[in-house]
Amino acid sequence: MRVTWEEAGWEELGPRVGRCRLPVWDCTAGLVVGEGAALMIDAGSGLREGARLRTEARRLLGGGRVTHLALTHPHFDHVFGAAAFAGVEVFGAVGLERVLADGRDELRADAVRNGADPGEAAEATDLLVRPRHLVSGEWTLDLGGGVQVLLANVGPGHTGHDLAVLVRSDVRSDARDVGGPRTGSPEIVFCGDLVEESGEPQAGPDAVPTRWPAALDRLLALGGEDAVYVPGHGAAVDAGFLRAQRDALARRFGVS
Repeated sequence: MRVTWEEAGWEELGPRVGRCRLPVWDCTAGLVVGEGAALMIDAGSGLREGARLRTEARRLLGGGRVTHLALTHPHFDHVFGAAAFAGVEVFGAVGLERVLADGRDELRADAVRNGADPGEAAEATDLLVRPRHLVSGEWTLDLGGGVQVLLANVGPGHTGHDLAVLVRSDVRSDARDVGGPRTGSPEIVFCGDLVEESGEPQAGPDAVPTRWPAALDRLLALGGEDAVYVPGHGAAVDAGFLRAQRDALARRFGVS
């Protein structure tokens, strides 16, 4: 039985698009529903969160399954749940696969430093899923039913490998009614941790601060003034918030 976004405890962002804010680290996971295909955006901080997302997606899809997974960047709270999505097509920015292959120990250590259970972090590290599809510029996915998403390698910034997901607006009005009328709606941009609303943007050792403002300029160019921008952590925001955060980062890192 298919449930609504509200019944599943998810926030509906637009026709066929929703997201949830996961506990502990307030990390966003998104779901875009097509016709016979569905895209999950990020996978949570561990195998249990990944399994939760997979189960909730199945309820939202009326028994269907996630077919595609986009990883916005290589931090544990976004990638450690990916192994729960066996058999899906996994996408990431070029270079993300090297981090997940060569930086496994650091990812595990970072998870533990931030409060993850050491055993669960070790298990997630052992089962890390690397993307099969690497995005160097832009990649369009057609999920059916008038639903298209654009995967855009907009980084570096928060990390060296930041991927944004733009959901195009030519979709039907009800995720449960694939024969329903089309409706114009603002485009929705999942920003990963290039944008944060619930706290100050985090610049760790893998950040590229001098390029971060330019990455936000690219996000604004993708979505435009009327888009809904979905941060990796926190509430959805508008273009004005992005510009303010872009300017604050430019001042913080001495970039014009």
